[in-house]
Amino acid sequence: MMAAASLRRVGAWQQRQQQQRGALERLFGARACIAQLSKWRWYLITSRGLHSTAYDPNEKTFEKLLIANRGEIACRVIKTCKKMGIKTVAIHSDVDSSAVHVKMADEAVCVGPAPTSKSYLNMDAIMEAIKKTRAQAVHPGYGFLSENKEFSGRLASEGVAFIGPDMHAIQAMGDKIESKLLAKNAKVNTIPGFDGVVKDADEAVRIAREIGYPVMIKASAGGGGKGMRIAWDDEETREGFRFSSQEAASSFGDDRLLIEKFIDNPRHIEIQVLADKHGNALWLNERECSIQRRNQKVIEEAPSTFLDPETRRAMGEQAVALAKAVKYSSAGTVEFLIDSKKNFFFLEMNTRLQVEHPITECITGLDLVQEMIRVAKGYPLRHKQADIPINGWAVECRVYAEDPYKSFGLPSIGRLSQYKEPLHVPNVRVDSGIQQGSEISIYYDPMISKLITYGSNRAEALRRMEEALDSYVIRGVAHNIALLREVIIHPRFVQGDINTKFLPDVYPDGFKGWSLMEMLSIWLGAGMAGGGVMCENFL
Repeated sequence: MMAAASLRRVGAWQQRQQQQRGALERLFGARACIAQLSKWRWYLITSRGLHSTAYDPNEKTFEKLLIANRGEIACRVIKTCKKMGIKTVAIHSDVDSSAVHVKMADEAVCVGPAPTSKSYLNMDAIMEAIKKTRAQAVHPGYGFLSENKEFSGRLASEGVAFIGPDMHAIQAMGDKIESKLLAKNAKVNTIPGFDGVVKDADEAVRIAREIGYPVMIKASAGGGGKGMRIAWDDEETREGFRFSSQEAASSFGDDRLLIEKFIDNPRHIEIQVLADKHGNALWLNERECSIQRRNQKVIEEAPSTFLDPETRRAMGEQAVALAKAVKYSSAGTVEFLIDSKKNFFFLEMNTRLQVEHPITECITGLDLVQEMIRVAKGYPLRHKQADIPINGWAVECRVYAEDPYKSFGLPSIGRLSQYKEPLHVPNVRVDSGIQQGSEISIYYDPMISKLITYGSNRAEALRRMEEALDSYVIRGVAHNIALLREVIIHPRFVQGDINTKFLPDVYPDGFKGWSLMEMLSIWLGAGMAGGGVMCENFL
């Protein structure tokens, strides 16, 4: 019995070795893999088996890197740095002194009190921390200073590497008017609209009539759903202009607005790009980001159920064309709106690591943080477009400390009296920056974690997500797990019938949860309407 068990363990180990070898061969080619394995030892960066990237420990990199962020993304960057042998520096506010990212880092520096303007956005304090710790590079994560050209410029003037694109790319893509013009010149599909700055409400009405209602009024320097209004007539255009300009001024210090055609009931699909400083650029497939509330993503998946290979390739090639047009170098994301006929239109480019980057890592086997660090150090990309696979399916749920029964999620604050991540479920990854006893503060984003599941197909990934959500233990604050679970088992979602209006369409009176009988009725009805076939298309 014991001998048989030992043989099974040896057999399983050999199978894992063969699988890892196979992954390397798929990424680098059989001959290159054999040559490298015989030349020096490969190390694998892994996260619960959901992505693995080979790297050469003899490849010179930064000795010390400061993470200008907090929470889960700071922890995420630190994990890759540790695998690469890079020492890390965490910054923190006074209320974050015991935070997980602070404990994980090799060094930590307090940069101010709790308000973000006095800590995580305090450039002077962060620059002082860089000098004090002699950090050679800075990874900004997402949010905060990640797309701030002034911060990037100050680092450059001090000879400190910014793990991201240069000032030119940040400036060009951060301005929606300039980015749209650049996209047009790069022959990227753009939404019909007015390319200049709208001067006043009267001009807004005139432009809206020329474009044809409905129109989208949005801040030129905006993001995260702020400074955006949909107008269906002249009155709504005047009102939208007034509110959007006020919100844009208060949120971004820039009240410039643009107007473009509103694509009704679109999907929101984005392309991950990766480019180096040697003119090489790749597209790493798409992420479906249509499940949103208040123009902010809630559930993402990769790949999308909607794209065929031809549309995927066309979107990827246009995303790369735009990246090359601005001489982009680092990981970035080109976002598109896509209508029911698979016409796609450029929305914006985010010049940073996206929140939802883990699902791309799952289906490609790349560690995007590692790739960003390599690019910043000046290395060329190691992969060609033909090397980029779509292996399996990945789903990400953003777990928030929010009450989902109020406007699909109003923030909840408090201390996590109980907290247990569902890591016992196979092929689950949890990117978090909290632990039992952590405080969900009024000062920062209420995200608890990003819950990622992976499967050989979509149905398997969704089954694992359902099990993981059911197993997640969170006590002490309200959370949105009930909403997430209902969405991923809803027949429309399972069938891939989604768009950016999914939540208000499915829950017109707000999310209230479903009784068992209501869910049974919905599923039986959907099953009969579809001849009993629910999701074979995605198996």
